[in-house]
Amino acid sequence: MTTAQTTPITVLSVDDHPMFREGIASVLAAEDDMRLVGEATTGEQAIECYRRLQPDVTLMDIQMPGMSGIDATIAIRSEFPNARIVVLTTYEGDVLARRAIAAGAAGYLLKSMLRKELLATVRSVHEGRRSIQAAVASGIAEHWYESALSKREIEVLQLVAGGQSNKRIGMHLAISEETVKVHMKNILAKLNASDRTHAVTLSIERGIIDLHACGTGG
Repeated sequence: MTTAQTTPITVLSVDDHPMFREGIASVLAAEDDMRLVGEATTGEQAIECYRRLQPDVTLMDIQMPGMSGIDATIAIRSEFPNARIVVLTTYEGDVLARRAIAAGAAGYLLKSMLRKELLATVRSVHEGRRSIQAAVASGIAEHWYESALSKREIEVLQLVAGGQSNKRIGMHLAISEETVKVHMKNILAKLNASDRTHAVTLSIERGIIDLHACGTGG
């Protein structure tokens, strides 16, 4: 499918998985109105490539080793305020989506819906519109009025996700084991979680904690 546009939309693809980038390249190659002009595998590379290529639309993976896609988005938009960036992620997480939008992302696209919605999203963002998938927007609305976890609670939860006991978490954060238990009680209440494992699962799904920081990959 093509449009009447004569000058192709230039696209920069940023993702640390080669097969995923190949998939994007394949989809874009079939479109007369789009042209892949560059690829990057890290947030740092994304910034360098953007400076050099200044593409119309950047497809930015959120979770990469080192600098995250959100941090790269912030850096690019601080230098190029008109940059149009679509963040790509495996998770529908409302917290992750809010962070991406706050960073200046014009679009938020789930990788599971990529083939179905990628082209429409690129065209929409290029035309100056925002593109947030319905499932993601619904998640944001569902949790809008919930109490956010504090910075300390997120630190505790990150360590729980890494398999640390309350005692070791207390030692790592220089707080008492009892204080860790209080934080966990508050975390369970705020997330409406039944136990520690459930809290970790919910926090990963919602993008509250960083999988790479947990040492679990992503």
